Amino acid sequence: MAEWEMKELRELKIGRYVNIDDSPCKIISITTSKPGKHGSAKASIEATDIFTGAKKSLNAPVSAKVQVPIIDKRKGQVISIDEANNEIQIMDLETFETFTMPINEDHESVLTDGAEILYLVAMDRMKLM
Repeated sequence: MAEWEMKELRELKIGRYVNIDDSPCKIISITTSKPGKHGSAKASIEATDIFTGAKKSLNAPVSAKVQVPIIDKRKGQVISIDEANNEIQIMDLETFETFTMPINEDHESVLTDGAEILYLVAMDRMKLM
């Protein structure tokens, strides 16, 4: 399965995702300029990296092709919590596969054994929702 697909810049919308510097980012704002005398309309995109929270920007013609990451939102069940190493063990509720992933700093809800959680998979990386 492909990790991303190609789309034109003009097809993107606020709240959707785009790859900037090989990182999946959520789009915060899009501004476009009118076509000039010698060129096409330009778009400026402001976004935040979904894994690090870093702000990133992209400036290109609206006809430029960009990578749009395929974000897979999944449900899992908490098997165990390792607070010493700040990791959590999860079992996917569809495939029953178990794996360990780090607990991200911006994760807000309380984690308990046996609880159902949401996590996302993008570009071979995972994050708790």
